[in-house]
Amino acid sequence: MSDPAVPMPEFPFRAPRENEFDFRDLFVLDLANNHQGSLDHGLRVIRETAVAVRERGVKAAIKFQFRDLDTFVHPAHQQGSDNKHIPRFLGTRLGRDQFARLLDEVRAQSLLSACTPFDETSAQLIADMGFDILKIASCSMSDWPLLAAVVKTGLPVIFSTGGATLEEIDNVVSYFEHRRVNYAIMHCVSIYPTPDAEMQLNQIDILRRRYPGVTVGFSTHEPPQETVPVQIAVAKGAAMFERHIGVATAEIKLNAYSSTPEQTGAWIDAWKRARTLCGDTGRPAPHPAETESLNSLKRGVYAARDLAAGETVGSEDIFFAMPLMPSQLSSGEIRGKFTVTTDVPQHSPVLVQGSQMPQPSVQKIFYKSIHDARALLNEARIAVGSSFRVEFSHHYGPDRFREVGAIIIDCVNRSYCKKLVIQFHGQRHPAHYHKAKEETFQVLHGILDMEVDGHPYRLYPGQSILIQQGVWHRFTTPTGVIFEEVSTTHIKGDSYYEDKAINDTPLEKRKTQVEHWGRFQIGNEHE
Repeated sequence: MSDPAVPMPEFPFRAPRENEFDFRDLFVLDLANNHQGSLDHGLRVIRETAVAVRERGVKAAIKFQFRDLDTFVHPAHQQGSDNKHIPRFLGTRLGRDQFARLLDEVRAQSLLSACTPFDETSAQLIADMGFDILKIASCSMSDWPLLAAVVKTGLPVIFSTGGATLEEIDNVVSYFEHRRVNYAIMHCVSIYPTPDAEMQLNQIDILRRRYPGVTVGFSTHEPPQETVPVQIAVAKGAAMFERHIGVATAEIKLNAYSSTPEQTGAWIDAWKRARTLCGDTGRPAPHPAETESLNSLKRGVYAARDLAAGETVGSEDIFFAMPLMPSQLSSGEIRGKFTVTTDVPQHSPVLVQGSQMPQPSVQKIFYKSIHDARALLNEARIAVGSSFRVEFSHHYGPDRFREVGAIIIDCVNRSYCKKLVIQFHGQRHPAHYHKAKEETFQVLHGILDMEVDGHPYRLYPGQSILIQQGVWHRFTTPTGVIFEEVSTTHIKGDSYYEDKAINDTPLEKRKTQVEHWGRFQIGNEHE
């Protein structure tokens, strides 16, 4: 598992693309037809919403919707249509010049701009007008002529998934991936407003697992006073959010899923609180207040008799009792015998500074590494079964294993060989080559930094690299990594190191073999 002090990189699952738009923590605020066909009212919505956004210091985009109404609506439905949407679209029509004025106001308010096209002409217009983001509505997600026009714009794309099957989402993802589109996905339910029973927030988990490395967001249509769904979405890992916005007046009444600027502000506040409640994605260091609270309940180590400086003491020489005093050893820090370095009178606290603990045993070093390796495998969802052999490769000894080395899981070694190699963040493997073995590394999880024949490479999951016989190579990882080594037969002693001190060290001194990493192989250390 990655160390909580070392955050995972921005793109842990794939290499970042050049000039890639960062969708994370983006709020897409959809003006839609809430401008009511009035330029002045549209300007008011943008300005008042911008105040709510600016007060909260978040990244937001005002989103428009474009339809080339002369061609988008069939001639027979230009008047008197019984489709409930068409009269609203026609009745709130704005011209290009009016939309350009609204777009200028978005920029003047230091907001990003987004727009949803519903036809090919509108997609090109969005590109021509210089919008920052293009958004595909759920109803258009499988509109392939429109998607083709969207791809041609070269803009970052968000697409909503309301009513879509996983197969349909897969098809769009594949289409965008093959065309190198910079895209993100919105979980969405196209029921307006969306009742609780149809919110389906678990879909955020499903989309994040299915499309790793892609930003997944939540497009909301719940009643605007509801803030619980956005908080749950944050906890589920949604990293981008969308909702409809508007301003109510004496003449204008908002629909049941659009937010006033005040409601939009409360919604963002709820997002912020959820972020605070969820906290770090790694395991954080305890808060000082938490440490103080726990210490007030712990037992301290006290001398059961007078202890002399330099004396080695065991369980019969000490006792545990509340309270734990400042700078005192706690009961949880005792792992057998230790040495006191100052005199300790009977019933007095044994202090941390007055004690010398034995160095961690090799078993303890390996035991912790096994825990961490299992956690990394679980995080990567890689199952290794129960029949394998583990090698701890520690080129400068077990005490420096977390600095220099790797865990190697031998899966098979015949005329072909397969291994899983695990490194923890910052751990490095020294420069070496093989005379007999040719090998290919393929990254499964995390990032691997390679140097092959003097050339640096950064590998992300799915990427591989060939190392031929006699070629110098070394590797390390900024994140913690699991990669697969597929090679010709592994031959013992076929690694030749740049550092001659490693070559001169017997194999048994720099490698520890474990037939099975179950507890019985490691000893009876505390878990």
